[in-house]
Amino acid sequence: MRLILSLAITLISAASVFAGEQAPPWLQQAVAMNLPAYDKTVDAVVLVDDATVAVNEDGRVTKTHFYAVRILRREGRAYAFSRVGYIPESGKVREINAWLISSDGKVKKYGKDDTLDLAASPNDVYNEYRIRTIIARDDADAGMVFGFTHTSEDRSIFSQDDWSFQSSLPVINSRYTLMLPKSWRAESVTFNHPKIEPVVTGSSYTWQLSNLPAVPDEPLGPSLSNLVARLAVSYFPPTASSAPGIKTFATWAEVAAWMEELENSQVTLSEPLKAKALELTAHTKTEFEKIQAIGRYVQRVQYISIQTGLGRGGGYKPRTATEVFEKAYGDCKDKANLMRAMLKVVGIDAIPVSIYSGDPDYVKPEWPSPQQFNHCIIAVKVSPETKSPTVIEHPRLGRMLIFDPTAETTPVGDLPTYLQGSLALIDSKDSDGLVRMPVTPSDMNQLFRTAEVQLGSDGSMSGQIEERAGGQVAARFRTEFRQLSKSDYSSMVEQWLSVGVPGSKVSKVDPADSSDDGKFALNVTFASSSYAQLMQDRLLVFRPAIVSRREALALSDVKRTSPVVLKPNAYSETVRVKLPPDFAVDELPDAVKLETPFGSYTTSYDVKEGHLVFKRTLVQPGINIPAAQYAHVRRFYEQIRAAEQAPVVLARK
Repeated sequence: MRLILSLAITLISAASVFAGEQAPPWLQQAVAMNLPAYDKTVDAVVLVDDATVAVNEDGRVTKTHFYAVRILRREGRAYAFSRVGYIPESGKVREINAWLISSDGKVKKYGKDDTLDLAASPNDVYNEYRIRTIIARDDADAGMVFGFTHTSEDRSIFSQDDWSFQSSLPVINSRYTLMLPKSWRAESVTFNHPKIEPVVTGSSYTWQLSNLPAVPDEPLGPSLSNLVARLAVSYFPPTASSAPGIKTFATWAEVAAWMEELENSQVTLSEPLKAKALELTAHTKTEFEKIQAIGRYVQRVQYISIQTGLGRGGGYKPRTATEVFEKAYGDCKDKANLMRAMLKVVGIDAIPVSIYSGDPDYVKPEWPSPQQFNHCIIAVKVSPETKSPTVIEHPRLGRMLIFDPTAETTPVGDLPTYLQGSLALIDSKDSDGLVRMPVTPSDMNQLFRTAEVQLGSDGSMSGQIEERAGGQVAARFRTEFRQLSKSDYSSMVEQWLSVGVPGSKVSKVDPADSSDDGKFALNVTFASSSYAQLMQDRLLVFRPAIVSRREALALSDVKRTSPVVLKPNAYSETVRVKLPPDFAVDELPDAVKLETPFGSYTTSYDVKEGHLVFKRTLVQPGINIPAAQYAHVRRFYEQIRAAEQAPVVLARK
């Protein structure tokens, strides 16, 4: 009885807490909104997304954010959370509150006691950035509305800000307001949407969009940042002297000069650093070999994100090269700076390059801002004797070899796929604009596969598969190999093989990583007791495309709204099947030859001296295909899929 009474009291107490609160008027208005009908796959809809940024003459910025989301499906509970970031050195969160309103109007309020203060990146020991968060996911359910408001302060060194009008969810109303001191002015750029003109009242600017549809998650699509409407804002005091603590940028030349000023002083040399650079290059004969030797060394320096002094621009300024060398760790800008210093010792000049990692289309030339970058690599000045697909010709700085000292699996002379084709900034006062990063040719990134197998009269198969990969294909294979234990790597290979050859047994997995020349090889020996299908003891049916390609294309939807983003891909495969002596070829599939703007594909079959030789090739450039052409690209891959499923039929002699 006491337990039942205690439980009843607990439930009554919880209910009273949930029902005894009242939502603020703005949230009550949001709850009362009439909504359009949404597709059954839409988990939630944003009712209000409203930010006001107030800038003081001393550069202090106060941001107030109001947000409300209605949960449409149970899966939408994940959106019932609030978070706001801050830098303790320069800012703080003044207030954060949240409310959860049930379908019957009951309200639960979340305040200070429900707020967590966390490191933004728990694995980054040297990251000062923190977040305050309220998480209501466990309390939320379909039909409820979650809303929050928070106010934060910061003293930014930049007079710039950006705003996304939505994520993937549909939005009823999204608004961004910038309040400036008297006589200040603002300029804006709109991405992924026609120009949004602000409503200006005195020195207050407001940009607003309403009734934004959901953005579907489509395979091989552009990143969300290239689909949703985004706003980039720069604001300027009447004169530079009126706001000495704020850095303004009107051109890319100004950004490059500022970055150079931050970075040049950090190229420091010590006797141990000099000795190491000379030791690494002692037996090199060419300029490229010197760069290669130092690049390999810097890539092996442990990567640790260093995000300190953020309020003073520390996110852009590397530590001194001597400090990074002594401690043997650093982040991307530290590693680029260390390589720059070591190259200087051997008489080679280099310049840091600011770039965005993860999306080659992210950086927009219309908005000169260092805030568009999240990564740092290096451009090495080279003479005509150095030949490489990653050399670019800069109109002012000359020939430059582009290299990422942080990408451990991509050697000098190559560049990670996620950086290729990006717009980047060479951090030099002689750089007056963005530069397009090199794109390596398809034949450099090719996978060559051969299979020598024997087919038994009972449908069994045994043999060996050999792969030889180069460029970014090799980098991907190398990453898998280095990240997995020996047993896990073997298990991954076995699983891959079993997709094409069910029931196969692998007796040998022999990888060979030649990272210096950008190559990776894999030899696999296997056997299967029942690969081919024996029909009526007379016909033997099997697919000569024994194993699947490593990359799968999931273009099954009939319609599409966003472009298809294809990565460069090329492979060539030859399969030699020794046929059982008591069987002969009865039917062969037709050879295939496909030529399209987004790729070419061929297959061929040949029977000679008791062997069936099957060949297939694919060459696919990196390309963005408009949604209007989706049916054509889908048809292309449907034809490839059909060709790779086509069987060969043998008949008993």
